[in-house]
Amino acid sequence: MDLDQSYPAISDLAARARRRLPRFVWDYMDSATGTEATAARNRAALDAIRFRPAILTGEIEPDLSVRLLGRDYALPFGVAPVGMSSLIWPDAERILARLARREGIPYTLSTVAAREPEDVGPHAGDGAWFQLYAPRDPEIRSDMLRRVRAAGFGTLVLTADLPATSRRERQRRGGVTHPPRLSPRILAQVALRPAWALATARAGMPRLKFIESYTGKSGALSSTAHVGYLIRTSPDWDYLRWLRDNWDGPLVVKGVLEAEDAVRLKEEGVDAVWVSNHAGRQFDAAPAAIERLPAVRQAVGPEFPLIFDSGIMGGLDILRALAKGADFVMAGKAFHYGLGAFGARGAAHAVHILREDLKANLGQMGLASYAGLAGRLL
Repeated sequence: MDLDQSYPAISDLAARARRRLPRFVWDYMDSATGTEATAARNRAALDAIRFRPAILTGEIEPDLSVRLLGRDYALPFGVAPVGMSSLIWPDAERILARLARREGIPYTLSTVAAREPEDVGPHAGDGAWFQLYAPRDPEIRSDMLRRVRAAGFGTLVLTADLPATSRRERQRRGGVTHPPRLSPRILAQVALRPAWALATARAGMPRLKFIESYTGKSGALSSTAHVGYLIRTSPDWDYLRWLRDNWDGPLVVKGVLEAEDAVRLKEEGVDAVWVSNHAGRQFDAAPAAIERLPAVRQAVGPEFPLIFDSGIMGGLDILRALAKGADFVMAGKAFHYGLGAFGARGAAHAVHILREDLKANLGQMGLASYAGLAGRLL
């Protein structure tokens, strides 16, 4: 099957993934919180950003590479952290880590992944990033950082936009727990999705192995909480300073929407700020992340690294974020839609879609690099 003919867009992969995944898995991956208004705002705000096309520019072969935090990447996007990634497709963490390494882009492993850092880091290579959900206990915290560093993860990402557990109502309705319990309701959903069922039966139901190595527990707490909440805390500025003092690589803070927060983070020695509203999964009254990006850029100045996520569904969205002030863009769902649709082949196809969309839209604007994007904004 020629995927580029049959599934030319990320939305096509999403549609197939929805047909192949049990409802509780789909709702876990795809849902936001509340009425999902923030997720809708993300999409509407991205669609509202328009560019001026160009004519008579001659043949263009754009340079898609970027430099971020002292490293060169082949493309201006990477793989964002997704908790329990292997629930969506077995061994997703290592599949995506290997894909990112081949494509020359970063891969970010979540604290609440189904694989431990030692199992994933070697597959990601130099582009291994680790996303930290802040543990409360200083000894656990120190040991986590030691293990992450020893496993080859060079960049640490502190997620700061989870001060409280969100309800994620659609996820609850789907029946997911962490780890999943094979209740009659869940088994009925699984029976309708044989491809996922067979793949998961061979691999085994995923667990939060990194967290469980500290808690010794594996039981589910609720549909949205998990054993990670037994050791997690809501970090403050002192917590950030401790991380800065105890992590010797690039430190990124994810979940920033306010310009004054970005300025303070810069002053505290953070190496990059990640502008995000958690794709609408945390707070349903949040603004669209892309709407906050220009003010953050203005506040931190032109040279400070900014990363962006929330709502990315194609290469044009990546260009929109770059034009509005981002240096780099992260996507999570796009690659997982690919996994749900076709496994490893689908994730690789998601990278292909994004790359080719970047080339096509840069060509429409007559640009050989990202430097002229802001000038083409309407």
